[in-house]
Amino acid sequence: MQDVRLIESGFDPALELERFTAGLPAAGGIVSFLGQVREGGGVEALELKHYGPLTLPGMQALGGTIHARWPLDGLLLLHRVGVMAPRDPIVLVAAAARHRRDAFAAADFAMDHLKSESWFWKREKTAQGWRWIEPRAQDRDDLARW
Repeated sequence: MQDVRLIESGFDPALELERFTAGLPAAGGIVSFLGQVREGGGVEALELKHYGPLTLPGMQALGGTIHARWPLDGLLLLHRVGVMAPRDPIVLVAAAARHRRDAFAAADFAMDHLKSESWFWKREKTAQGWRWIEPRAQDRDDLARW
């Protein structure tokens, strides 16, 4: 089972995880990661833009790569685009496997790729206006370990 979606409005992470896990009774381990807009630091909003013809197909291909690498019962990749407020969910990744190590590794791999090789451009709004956010060197280092 693979559920890969690009979302243009808010989503409820608890509801999404409930739906995901309901169809996976044989999974012994389910690992999830929720990324949200940080509160504080003067950030008023975050905007994620993307290139439509590549984004969803790229996310689906990433899902295929993950399934080829780990024996998963299920994979959930949800990513928001558009303008979000602090504490809004941005990304939800969940991996279900017979054994926890496969689920942990698959979710970690997915996030490293979404952070470093994604099809998204990020900018944040503060009192000084909008500014683009560049990927960090640490994000590229995290990806290189795979």
